[in-house]
Amino acid sequence: MSKPRRGDGHKVVRWLWTSRRLDARLVRALLVPASLLYDIAMRLRAAWYRKGWFASHDLPLPSVAVGNLTVGGSGKTPIAGWIAARLSARGLRPAILLRGVGGDETQVHREAVPDAVVIPNPDRSAGALDAVAAGAEVLVLDDAFQRLDVRRDLNICVVSAETARAVNWLLPAGPWREGWRAIRRADAVIVTRKRAGLDVATGVAARVRSEFAGPVAIARLDLSVLEGMVSRRRYPVAALDGRRVVAACAIADPAAFVSQVKRTGAQVQASTWKDHHVFRDEDVAWLAHAARRADHVVITAKDAVKLRDRWPASVPEPLVAMLSITFEAGEVELVDVIDAVVAPPN
Repeated sequence: MSKPRRGDGHKVVRWLWTSRRLDARLVRALLVPASLLYDIAMRLRAAWYRKGWFASHDLPLPSVAVGNLTVGGSGKTPIAGWIAARLSARGLRPAILLRGVGGDETQVHREAVPDAVVIPNPDRSAGALDAVAAGAEVLVLDDAFQRLDVRRDLNICVVSAETARAVNWLLPAGPWREGWRAIRRADAVIVTRKRAGLDVATGVAARVRSEFAGPVAIARLDLSVLEGMVSRRRYPVAALDGRRVVAACAIADPAAFVSQVKRTGAQVQASTWKDHHVFRDEDVAWLAHAARRADHVVITAKDAVKLRDRWPASVPEPLVAMLSITFEAGEVELVDVIDAVVAPPN
């Protein structure tokens, strides 16, 4: 079987942000002054928006924003897609607005919610106008909790249960974009879990409730089905049981993805690249070699959109791990506040 490839700094980042070893503590201590300055800057920024010293603009349509407090891996993009799909099922045409870094998440949204207008534009106000021109009726802003320059009707903060293992420092000493107090800006909170247990997620939800009085939901993001990257043929997750699998990804939280694949009963070797990695020809060749030697290469939907058109026809196709969202608490209250955004006035 292929030797696992680790071509990025995920291991170093996990060590820095989660390890309690002395060496990690010392490195974090060197970064604490930068974290304190970052914290001050974020607090001042939020205060200046509250006071109106920085301009915040209205959006032209009802809007739901989804974002998080930490760097990547919380599941905000699947949650944004779930919200857009729900609004579409209600007969509305949603637009998903996102920065569009790397292009991968843009295409993931387009494939996951075909009825949605997907607008990649760092300027959310300009993107909203493009959405209106395209016939959208409601906006879903992906990765927008820190976007204080636009006012939204519903502000949802996604908190990953996996962050319970991380240190509480802000960037760069820790993974936090903002401290826990920032969660008070939210109208609803979703605690997600991928590899953490329900007890851990429940504990994180309790921590959220100590700072926040609104609806708090818990959602599990898990591998639900496998899809051939090229053929789109679907396979049950049980197809990986006992198989030799290379779990390959270029996402923010590769450990969660590898853990999900391992839970299928597969014999797993991991190959990871940095988030939004642009696969080079040699990367595709390496993955093709792995596909010939292992029983399967399993990748994420985010990586499939970058590899599908470049995959050699003579090589067994990778299987794409398709995620499902299962709410374990608070779904009714969450749905109520989402539906209220587009509910007709009495």
